[in-house]
Amino acid sequence: MDLARPISTVVPSLDGPVLLVLAAAEEGLSGRQIHKLAGSGSVAGVRLVLQRLAATGLVHGDDFGSSLLYRLNRKHLLAPIVEQLANLRGTLTTHLAAELTSWHLPPVHASLYGAIARADGDLDSDVDLLLIRPDHHAADDTLWTAQVSHLMQTVVDLTGNAAHVFELSRSELSAHLSNTPILNDWTHPNLHLTGVPLDHLEVVLGGEGGERGVGFGLVPVGG
Repeated sequence: MDLARPISTVVPSLDGPVLLVLAAAEEGLSGRQIHKLAGSGSVAGVRLVLQRLAATGLVHGDDFGSSLLYRLNRKHLLAPIVEQLANLRGTLTTHLAAELTSWHLPPVHASLYGAIARADGDLDSDVDLLLIRPDHHAADDTLWTAQVSHLMQTVVDLTGNAAHVFELSRSELSAHLSNTPILNDWTHPNLHLTGVPLDHLEVVLGGEGGERGVGFGLVPVGG
C-alpha cells in the first residue's frame, strides 16, 4: 500500500487524489482549488475527472456565479466507500489497536510513527511501530515475542507493507530519552494505538539532586 496515498491501491488514476480532496471537504470547491489540494495532474485533467464523476452522480457541481463548486454527493451509494478509502490510515490504526488491546501481556505504550504517521512514503515504505514493554517482561518472553510477531504479520496482511518494530522496555526508554531526547523521530508525529499516550507518559530520569519526571521530546533541565 502506498503510505502517502493509500487510495491509489484501488484508484491509481487522478480520480484518487480528487476523491480524497472531496471526501475531506465540508464545502464546495472549485476545480482550481481541488487541483491545488490534490497536488496531482493538471487543472484541465482535474476538471475532466470532476465532469466524469459528476456524470455518475457521485459528485455534484453547484453553480456559483461564473464557476462551479464541486462536492461529494454523500447520499450516493458509493460515497461511504470513498470515505472509507480516504480514511485507510484510520482504519489501520483501529485494527491494530483492537489487536493490541487483546494482548495477554499488554504494552505500556504502542503507536505508529514514521511514514505512516507523516502520511508520506510509498509502496516500499515500512509501517513503523513503537512498543514500550513493561520492565517485568523480558524481551525474549515467549508470549510477548509471539504477540509481536503476530502484530507484524497483521500489518503485512492489512497493508502489504513490511512492519518495523522499535521495541524497548520502560527503563530502556528512560535511558534512551535522557541520551537523545530530541533525536527520536517516533515522537512527532505519532499515531497512538493503546496504553499511555506519549505526551502523558512521563519518564523518570536520574540526575543530580534526585529524580524528576520529564515528558517526551523535552530536554531535561540542566541535562
